[in-house]
Amino acid sequence: MTPQSSGKTAWASVSWIGGLTVLMLALLSLPDVALAQQKARTVDDLAKMYDVASCKQCHAKVYEEWEKSTHARSLIGTGRTIGGFQGMIRAGLMGAFTKSGVKDVGDVKVEHLAQCFKCHLPQISDATDEVARELVKAYLDADRATLGKVNVNCLVCHNTKAILHKWQDGEPEKGVVYGSKDGPHPDKYPAMKNSVVMKEAAMCGQCHGTGPNFEFPQPSQCATAYGSYLHAYIPAGGTETCQDCHMKKDGKGHLMPAYRDPDMAKRAVDVDVEARGYKFLLKAGDSIPTAVVTVKITNKAGHRIPDG
Repeated sequence: MTPQSSGKTAWASVSWIGGLTVLMLALLSLPDVALAQQKARTVDDLAKMYDVASCKQCHAKVYEEWEKSTHARSLIGTGRTIGGFQGMIRAGLMGAFTKSGVKDVGDVKVEHLAQCFKCHLPQISDATDEVARELVKAYLDADRATLGKVNVNCLVCHNTKAILHKWQDGEPEKGVVYGSKDGPHPDKYPAMKNSVVMKEAAMCGQCHGTGPNFEFPQPSQCATAYGSYLHAYIPAGGTETCQDCHMKKDGKGHLMPAYRDPDMAKRAVDVDVEARGYKFLLKAGDSIPTAVVTVKITNKAGHRIPDG
């Protein structure tokens, strides 16, 4: 017998073979479920999966700030990021990391990029190895157009990274935007829920580092700003969060500027310069103008600088 279901359910067929019952289940028409479980197979697919263009309709100022931020070009950064990735791929994966199994682009898997994409592109977990290979090729070709299609955007912070204690609070829910309150959300993401970490420094610490990432087969260390914040600034009596300095103080919000911003640089350090000039007389009538310059730099930031 072959009972047939309609719409979005499955086919089931029972066949009698030599006295044994074989139950064959084929998911033939479950578009909603399949779509939820399906992983992106191209960079364009991943970009579409994490499309945040609709956020601009209600949050125009925030969206404009974010578009100008380094988060919006997390695979490119200031430009040096491309060179860093090229070095990791050529000198690392295809060179010094002889046990990685990567000889050329065709050998690359998502796991080979996890130590870097943990922060630069967390949504890679929703992509196949094909996407990893496409991005590696884009790095080797310095293809900014492809690398610029995906980034750390609204959904990464307000969904993917919005819950830290998953055994306690569960996984981030699909279709939910996390922020400061609960309620309906007039967008393709229909619900809004409070995130207890969104305003805490720990939110930023997920990517801005406590030290080496020992959970990966090839440990790496990039930013350690959050570790410095916890181990030096807070014990010394500091009370401000990352968000206080990088979002609120200068009113630059989701631009989240750092050391390249003149206002941030001015607030981050005190520079005292003392210069004293004199003449060094080697012999009569032959003096050399000389100066002694003493520079004292005091770090006023909430973490070591420079850092990321």
